[in-house]
Amino acid sequence: KLLIKDLKVDEVPLRIYQPKWPPTGKRRGILYFHGGAGTFGSIRAFERICRYIAKKCNSVVVSVGYRLAPEHPYPGQYCDCLSATLYFMRNLEEYHVDPALIIISGDSCGANFATVICQILLNKRDLPKVRAQVLLYPGLQGLDFHLPSYQQNASVPMLFRKLVIYFCFRYLNKEPSVLEDVLQNCHVPESMKQKYKKWISADIIPDEFKIRGYVPQKSTLYKPEVHEATKELLAITFSPLLAEDSILCQLPEAYIVTCEFDVLRDDGLLYKKRLEDNGVQVTWYHSESGFHGILAFFGYGIFSFLSGKKIMDSTVNYINSL
Repeated sequence: KLLIKDLKVDEVPLRIYQPKWPPTGKRRGILYFHGGAGTFGSIRAFERICRYIAKKCNSVVVSVGYRLAPEHPYPGQYCDCLSATLYFMRNLEEYHVDPALIIISGDSCGANFATVICQILLNKRDLPKVRAQVLLYPGLQGLDFHLPSYQQNASVPMLFRKLVIYFCFRYLNKEPSVLEDVLQNCHVPESMKQKYKKWISADIIPDEFKIRGYVPQKSTLYKPEVHEATKELLAITFSPLLAEDSILCQLPEAYIVTCEFDVLRDDGLLYKKRLEDNGVQVTWYHSESGFHGILAFFGYGIFSFLSGKKIMDSTVNYINSL
C-alpha cells in the first residue's frame, strides 16, 4: 500500500513513505526522528511505526537516519535532522504535501530533536510554519535527575536511571568518571537551580504522580569540576525545556505522550505545563501501564504490547484531527 523511497541528503539517509493511491488533495507531511539516545537505533528499527502512520494518516512520512554519536559527534544529530527538515520543506510540491500541514515528530531523544528543530525553525521566515509537534515520551532536560519519575522508575526496564546518564555521556563523548556526581545533580550551580526551578522542579509535578514512593531530594554540594566536564547537559540544544518563554510562546501546538513507568515521564509533564503556560495548545496522552521504549515492540505480533498499540492509535487520531 506504500511507495517507499530511500535517498541521501547531505550524507543523511532518509526513507520516505507515501501512500500508493493517488492523492485526492494535498497530504500531510510528517518528519520522524527515531529514538536511541543519539547513539543507536535506525530507520529500519522504526519501519513499522512509520508505515503505520503513513497508511493510517494518508500522509507522507520522512524517517530520518541521522548519524549516530560518538562516531558522529554531538551536536551533529541536530544538524542532520535540520538538513532533512529543510530538504523536505523545500520539496513539498514533489510529494504533494500541504505546506500548512507539516508535523515534526519523534520518540525519546528523537522527540528532543523534534523539539529543538521546532525552536530553530522559528527563525526561518522563508519556510512554511510547522503545524504541530508530536513528542512520544520525550527526554528534554539534563538539569534534574531526581524528579519523581527518575526516583520511582530508577530500576524499570528498558531505561534505568543510571543508564540515562551513561547514554548522555556516550552521546556527548564524555568519560563516565563523574557519573555518580551527575546522578546527584552536583553538576548544576546553585544560581542555575534557582533560575530554573520555576520550570524544572518536583514541586510543579502534579501530586498524583508523587504517590508512588517519591522522597524529596536533600540539597547536594555543587562541584565546579563536574559542571565543567558536563556543561553540555545544560545547553538549550540538549535541554530544550530551558528555552525562554519568548521562544516557547511561538511554538506550534503539541501532542505529548508520557508513560507512567518511564524515568523521562516528568520531562513530558513539565514541557506540557510550560507550553500551556505560554498559550500553546497541548493534547496529552498518558499511558498508565506504558514504559520507556514501548514502541520499539510495536507491530511485532505476540511480542508487542497493548499499551503501545493504544499510544499509536491515539497518535494517529491526533494527526488525523489536524
